[in-house]
Amino acid sequence: MTIRKISFIEARSPGAHVFSKFPIPRLGAVLLSTILKERGYEVRAFIEDVAEPDWSYVEDSDLVCISTITPTAVRAFEIGDRVRAKGIPVVMGGAHPSFMPDEALEHADYVVRGEGDYTLPELVDHLTKGTPGISSINGLSYRGSDGGVRNNPPRPLLEDLDSLPEPDFSLVHGWSSSNLYPVSTSRGCPFDCRFCSVIQMFGRKYRFKSLEVALKEIRTAASFTKRSIFFVDDNFAANKQRTKVLLKSMLAEGIKTEWNAQVRTDVAKDPELLRLMADSGCFTTHIGFESVNPRTLNLYNKRQGLKEIVECIKAVKDHGMRIHGMFVLGADTDDVSTIRETADFAIRLGIDTVQFVMLTPLPGTPFFFEMRDAGRLLHTDWSKYDAHHVVFNPKLMSPQTLQIETLKAMGRFYSWKYIFKHLAKLDLFYAGLGLYGKKAIKKAFKETREYIEALGLQDIPIVDGSLHP
Repeated sequence: MTIRKISFIEARSPGAHVFSKFPIPRLGAVLLSTILKERGYEVRAFIEDVAEPDWSYVEDSDLVCISTITPTAVRAFEIGDRVRAKGIPVVMGGAHPSFMPDEALEHADYVVRGEGDYTLPELVDHLTKGTPGISSINGLSYRGSDGGVRNNPPRPLLEDLDSLPEPDFSLVHGWSSSNLYPVSTSRGCPFDCRFCSVIQMFGRKYRFKSLEVALKEIRTAASFTKRSIFFVDDNFAANKQRTKVLLKSMLAEGIKTEWNAQVRTDVAKDPELLRLMADSGCFTTHIGFESVNPRTLNLYNKRQGLKEIVECIKAVKDHGMRIHGMFVLGADTDDVSTIRETADFAIRLGIDTVQFVMLTPLPGTPFFFEMRDAGRLLHTDWSKYDAHHVVFNPKLMSPQTLQIETLKAMGRFYSWKYIFKHLAKLDLFYAGLGLYGKKAIKKAFKETREYIEALGLQDIPIVDGSLHP
């Protein structure tokens, strides 16, 4: 077949939450678009959370590639069905199709499992030239001549990240300097949190880009964005010595940009690292505290304690950086008091922003298989697997209680007190974020009643704008 024009689509998120205002594209679609552009194809990438796709372009393409995680899978399947109805072949990739290829092949012709940096170009070569043979393309799933699903062997993880091109964001439809600019300097994570799909996709071994390549991408991002860079590494300070060298190089080159990154609590144990982070422009550290319940931390395999969390918050704030704290609620060791204590903790410790999310059994994770095999999944409507809907039966509370108490905790944090406190300091960004959060939480409360009723759970009356179990 002839392939000249290719569209990449990153399916949109199913619903709004506090941080929907700041969409961060996953890099897969942009990077793969760049790889194929460098091979001579006409390529455009459409990130639905950034801008509405140009459907006339998409439906005039010779091949459409769709990237999806679990909560966007329903939307991705809709797009796949729409495009295939036009006679255009569809390739799906991302975390959800990687773990559920049979399901994805109901809406696509091919599934690229895991890292697609080499699998996708090989597939395009096969479609255009007939070589390599389709059965020899590692990491690919497809239907055979008999209609049965064929899952080729997995592709080994890419060792040389420097072999990849710099993602070309000019290919992204609607991209502007007002967007958060994602930069990746590594892949993988050695930790084994039971609810996380990162190690299933990218492995437990850290793989790093060289200093020169990482700095080149940072320079590009800093020269373009009017907002800030977001380092999308699962743990930006995984190798502290390497991170310090990178930050020292940014300072030596005079790269002036505001940046944010995901780190673990162990950054607090390295004062030099904290100082370099602050001096080089770190605005917000995104930290997965996960829980204030010691038993839950053990259950999650977080390898951190409550004392470390408290010390981390103090150390990061002492260096003038903001903290976005992420907490996962609903473990078998959590009850209602855990959720309420989490909100108290976040407010008392002065965390700047939070996400209280519900434990979610994502396909491919140990937690998913545990809940599925125990018959504890409420349903498999993937659009609700967004960590903002309860989708399994908790052990120490009802599903509706977990849903409602999590929303109440968010409401307590993003309160009028929070808003007025930041207004008094003329901190308009956080005051505005608080207002946006209140609006999103109010909408979520209304949707929760419909969701609970649809699940056939106990009806929950609404009193003064709040849900009461």
